[in-house]
Amino acid sequence: MHSVIELPFNQHVGLQIADDPAKVLQLPAGPQYLNHLGTVHASAQLALAEASSGEFLLRAIGDMAGIVPVVRRLESKFRKPAKGRLTSTVSALDGIESLRSELEAKGRALITVQIELHDEFGAHTLSASVEWFVTRIVAA
Repeated sequence: MHSVIELPFNQHVGLQIADDPAKVLQLPAGPQYLNHLGTVHASAQLALAEASSGEFLLRAIGDMAGIVPVVRRLESKFRKPAKGRLTSTVSALDGIESLRSELEAKGRALITVQIELHDEFGAHTLSASVEWFVTRIVAA
């Protein structure tokens, strides 16, 4: 897999690689994403946040052969109503190098990825953290 946007669910939702290279992914504007208030639905924002954290891992780790990442926890705070296209930025407080060394030493590791979503008008709409459990596949 080259990107998490290749996953069937993410294709169904319509997630895309961000146009802006400083961002990770984007959710385009569209009426299918709106809630009863006319703003972007919470579930659409969470889908973008989770996928963005996975895309970050995929880019940071590179070759995922023999490695399985699984979401362990997702925490979020909705900050402002979201309108139009959303984009994501990500960072990892724990660090990719720490993840790699733990995988090498123990065959498994945890990493928390921080995600920030902004809408096309500049509003900071969501802050989230996704904790991933990453393990090496043991050959039988």
